[in-house]
Amino acid sequence: MNGFTILDGGIVGLYLLATMVVGIAIRKYVSRVEDFIVARREMNVYLGIASLAATEFGIVTCMYAAQAGYTRGFAGAIPGICNALAMFFVGYSGFCVKKLRDSGVMTIPELFEQRFGKFVRWLAGVVIVLGGLLNMGVFLRVGGQFLVVCCGMNLRYLELAMTILLVGVAIYTILGGMLSVLVTDFLQFVVMSVGLILVTFLVLSRVGWGSLTQAVNTTYQQGGFNPFVAEGLGWPFVLSNLLTNTAAVLTWQTCIARLLAAKDSKTGRKVYTGTAFFFVCRWVIPGIWGIAALALTTPAVLRPIGLQFGERDASLFAMPLLLSQLVPAGMMGILVAAMLAADMSTDSSYMLTWGSVIYNDIMAPFRRTKWSERKG
Repeated sequence: MNGFTILDGGIVGLYLLATMVVGIAIRKYVSRVEDFIVARREMNVYLGIASLAATEFGIVTCMYAAQAGYTRGFAGAIPGICNALAMFFVGYSGFCVKKLRDSGVMTIPELFEQRFGKFVRWLAGVVIVLGGLLNMGVFLRVGGQFLVVCCGMNLRYLELAMTILLVGVAIYTILGGMLSVLVTDFLQFVVMSVGLILVTFLVLSRVGWGSLTQAVNTTYQQGGFNPFVAEGLGWPFVLSNLLTNTAAVLTWQTCIARLLAAKDSKTGRKVYTGTAFFFVCRWVIPGIWGIAALALTTPAVLRPIGLQFGERDASLFAMPLLLSQLVPAGMMGILVAAMLAADMSTDSSYMLTWGSVIYNDIMAPFRRTKWSERKG
């Protein structure tokens, strides 16, 4: 195991400092609730693509996509392909999202009130927030496990490290709202992309494409390449993923927040179509790392790590274990910074979107008079 050196710590520290400074500096541009929730509706295409791509690639996504590569080979990337197809279809056709953006609302439940009344708006807000917060809890746990296995961190410092990270994200998100989230997301997208590309080239150079395909062919035969014949996948799995992902891109608040922050519906649709490609990348790149772990890591090595975290399926830790042995000092700092960028962009967007729904839809019925912009 290469370990986490002082150089790596310096790289990560520099990234965290830059993110905090940029995020807090945006505070001066926030004066209204609309600035906070939908960034004055001034988001352009490129900033929207970078922000949405960064938000939708978290450590938990990386871990599960790598696990899919380890347990299903190349066919494990099919959810990402389905997600990309759904995103592109909705963006290109404008299905639902055009009318949603043109309505001028700041959240989905606000649109429901126009059709179904205030109670449905409040109820939809409760459902959205509960689902989002429960989802976020899994993200923090799995993200922490990645850092422990990959960096060789002492397990007793895990909760402290994740708490400090979460507090830092909360500070600039609370101060700057969507404006801070968009700007920091762009920075995090750059850091994340550099880290992912460098590590992927490292994995391919050390392991080799031939070894990857051979490992998949030996372990899963044709099913490792074709999701329609793979055990546990097939047409029902692919079709259900297409339908589920279509529903997700139409209702998942972190996606919708970018649409509603766009300059107009045309810009929002371009963000959807432009981001579709990255939804493939977010499954294919970690999937390659997971397949590399399949080629080099034995179940006997993974089992003790799985037991350490109380996990029945130790395959979840195959990828971070491989990276801990493969990535050299210096590049480990870039990798961890990239993963923290992925995690922080997700956390900030979750905080903002659920907080926006709490303010705009859940608390709204209990406000006797309209709040001032400052109080809001």
